[in-house]
Amino acid sequence: MNKVFYRQGFVAFFLLTVTLLMAGCSQADKAQELYLEGKTMGTTYHIKVFAEPSKLEGIDLHPEIKQVLKEVNQSMSTYIPDSEINQFNRLPAGQVMPISDDFRQVVAESIRLGESTKTLDVTMGPLIDLWGFGPDKKPTKRPSDEALADMVAKIGVDKLQLSDAGLLKTVDGLELSFSATAKGYGIDKVAQVIESHGLENYMVEIGGELRVSGIKPDNITWKIAIEQPDAEPGVRKVHKVIEPGTNGIATSGDYRIFYEMDGVTYSHLIDPVTGMPSRHDLVSVTVLHPSAMTADGLATALTVMGMERAQKYAEQHDLPVYLIAKSDNGLVTYSSPAFKPYL
Repeated sequence: MNKVFYRQGFVAFFLLTVTLLMAGCSQADKAQELYLEGKTMGTTYHIKVFAEPSKLEGIDLHPEIKQVLKEVNQSMSTYIPDSEINQFNRLPAGQVMPISDDFRQVVAESIRLGESTKTLDVTMGPLIDLWGFGPDKKPTKRPSDEALADMVAKIGVDKLQLSDAGLLKTVDGLELSFSATAKGYGIDKVAQVIESHGLENYMVEIGGELRVSGIKPDNITWKIAIEQPDAEPGVRKVHKVIEPGTNGIATSGDYRIFYEMDGVTYSHLIDPVTGMPSRHDLVSVTVLHPSAMTADGLATALTVMGMERAQKYAEQHDLPVYLIAKSDNGLVTYSSPAFKPYL
């Protein structure tokens, strides 16, 4: 069974150690900072909430947040043997499985994005295994054209059927992996917990993906830095600082995770249509969306598309997108019309 889960943000947002651009306010009479951190989904989370002391008094957010993240993990982690996703992956074709509300929301959005982009496919687990990818692994042999064609024919979100009764697969062996959407969904769930207490000024980060809302003390807006893709190994530099407003923010790219085989450089991201790892010019994609889950999925999908297709998709769907690509003359950038207000 495929064990790929919750990829670390390939191009994690450069949070400047979470203290420089997101520093709290020391004026307790104006606003108080609540800071929470922990581990989830094979990575870490950091949360900041700003509110008047009276609004935070008597609220114990952390137990609620930890419970929500535990439930998301139990539902969608392929590392937990009895998780909801593993139960589905073991089912034969044609058998409907009742699913939780969390699972339904993630699979529904994953299917929608898969149908829209054609480059995000949550059923690619067997294809990933065929290439030999996995945690801390890289391919050692290129699959044959015949094996790739056979595998591509057996995957696809069109082989999932979602109904009021639950979810079923139409072909045996089909597996789900929410590595491109579940982490963002976890962020959205944490945001819901925070907002349920009437709190609207916050930052939630899980594994490099973010959602921010409102403002910081003294009417200071949130500022997030996108990492410079071609910095020297081990060195992190700021490429551009943006003001994302109230949005989820996800960045994806292939400049840090790649491998060489038989003299050819491959990305870790695979195109579900061709079955081949991506080999184009796009090295970084930043997407803003009210839902961190949707931003997360779109960032991966656009990275697989490449610069030209990603530009067209962003403009057709009025998406706030920032792209960085490599060229013979160095890096080139693109801001979609919908992204420009955040620069």
